[in-house]
Amino acid sequence: MPKPVVAIVGRPNVGKSTLFNRLAGNRIAIVEDRPGVTRDRIYASSEWLTHQFHIIDTGGIEVGSEDEILFRIREQAELAIAEANAIIFVADGKEGVTPADQEVAQILFRSRKPVALAVNKVDNPDQINNIYSFYELGLGEPFAISAEHGTGIGDLLDQVMADIPEDFEETEYDEDVIRVALIGRPNVGKSSLVNAILGTDRVLVSPEAGTTRDAIDTPFSTEDQDYVLIDTAGMRKRGKVYETTEKYSVLRALRAIERCDVAVLVIDGEQGIIEQDKKIAGYALEAGRAMMIVVNKWDIVEKDDKTAHKFEQEVRKQFPFMAWAPILFVSAKTKQRVHRILEIVKQNAENHALRIQTAVLNSVIEDAVAMTPPPTDKGRRLRVLYTTQVAVKPPAFAIFVNDPELMHFSYERYLENKLRSAFGFEGTPMRMFIRQKSSKEKN
Repeated sequence: MPKPVVAIVGRPNVGKSTLFNRLAGNRIAIVEDRPGVTRDRIYASSEWLTHQFHIIDTGGIEVGSEDEILFRIREQAELAIAEANAIIFVADGKEGVTPADQEVAQILFRSRKPVALAVNKVDNPDQINNIYSFYELGLGEPFAISAEHGTGIGDLLDQVMADIPEDFEETEYDEDVIRVALIGRPNVGKSSLVNAILGTDRVLVSPEAGTTRDAIDTPFSTEDQDYVLIDTAGMRKRGKVYETTEKYSVLRALRAIERCDVAVLVIDGEQGIIEQDKKIAGYALEAGRAMMIVVNKWDIVEKDDKTAHKFEQEVRKQFPFMAWAPILFVSAKTKQRVHRILEIVKQNAENHALRIQTAVLNSVIEDAVAMTPPPTDKGRRLRVLYTTQVAVKPPAFAIFVNDPELMHFSYERYLENKLRSAFGFEGTPMRMFIRQKSSKEKN
């Protein structure tokens, strides 16, 4: 399920990054007691009770300043506000309401997004009366919090979660629609591939890196199957990204991964594989999405009869955690092998949703154990009792054993390979949960 986005905004030096770090669970944002330290939005994931969400830390909004840095900070914050499903407006309880707070409140009014007003730096009960003046901002009840000490955060998050509508994601599709996200770093040809697949110029294509700013949904049907192609902005390493709008697009791309069934990782065949390609693949793998690897621009690669084989070997070497992902060499420009993308996507989606009958599943596991019994550990041998499938998208299996500590990762991988050999599962990750059978079940 896609996660809603909560943006933390406010003027400089009111404690936004301290609150962000507390919600994120670690010190991702730089915290320093001077204004203007947080100059770019920083993204993280968080959760409150049963709710999971993304948070955006923004630079402080300095309204009316001619300073370029503060102008950029305001621009960053306004982009984050536009992206957010809900907003936490942080003010300083020690300083009280300032003209800058009032102007920031006006920006938030114009956004028409739900706003929770957090009055920070209320570190002890004697300061609670400081919050009442913030009613004049017209943003509803102010919440007294101390981001540094963690007080009042629960009540604030209760309000934020209540503000997010259940249907926060604008577009919903039927269950049988296969949602495909084209992911990859900038300028590898994702938009060109969308156009080649559709046979029409539906998405802006430019040789300039970072042309696609948002994730664009394009529904279509072919051969009795409904699809949605999600063309995402290219993701770059944080230190390599300078343009505001391109930074803004990273979260859109991550959210597109959350929304898709199959992620198509597009690699530049001419430039080859770089570290960022592996990190982007990691986002999709962590989300449990089915995947395939498309090597684009194959038409301009100098090659002989061994080039594709060597490139495929390099892909397998660089992506050892995705040995199950199909690889396809294509050219968006000439449309070479582009038609095969959807064929593989459909098969991957089916494998991603595949459910195996328990009796058949246990028969395969029993044969695997009989063929290669588990090794002993200090005289004790692992006994595999039974297996059941507990989820799909991705397929997940619970393997019940006499003692989970006796399960070595190599034997777990052996069992996974046997399941893949028996049932396919090409193009989809698998989850394996090793569980101990309860004493009640043993009797």
